[in-house]
Amino acid sequence: MALLNILNYPDRRLHTVAKPVAQVDDRIRKLVLDMGETMYAAPGIGLAATQVDVHERLIVIDLSETHDELMAFINPEIIWTSDLKQISEEGCLSVPGIYDDVERYEQVRVRALNEKGEPFELEADGLLAACIQHEMDHLLGKVFVEYLSPLKQTRIKTKMKKLATAM
Repeated sequence: MALLNILNYPDRRLHTVAKPVAQVDDRIRKLVLDMGETMYAAPGIGLAATQVDVHERLIVIDLSETHDELMAFINPEIIWTSDLKQISEEGCLSVPGIYDDVERYEQVRVRALNEKGEPFELEADGLLAACIQHEMDHLLGKVFVEYLSPLKQTRIKTKMKKLATAM
């Protein structure tokens, strides 16, 4: 396994729309493991392939405290959303140190393939539902700060650019 480099906002590669995974093979299974290791080291609870400059439809999520419940969602699609929405604070490994409130569907049902290439459906609510929606946004080239006001977006871009030049 290897740690992957996480792209930082406002890197334009974060706005790339991911292509479907053509085949779940050893390359994809290794990518799942590498993304999991990268996410745990960051530390985070979700990571999209787009964030590590791989523009294929793959996300990993693990909400456990023990880092032993890694879920892979390959070619995920949301097939149902609840009518109710919730507002909760979000952060992002591509926007380190920035947190703000984002409105998301309270419940979702997602269809995807696992790392064995087997199809599955999962109904999620609360933090898991928000995390799925957040990571799937990355696959569409969208970062959570784009839900914020233009003023906040400008401030975050400026802050992130200053951080990048300070490194």
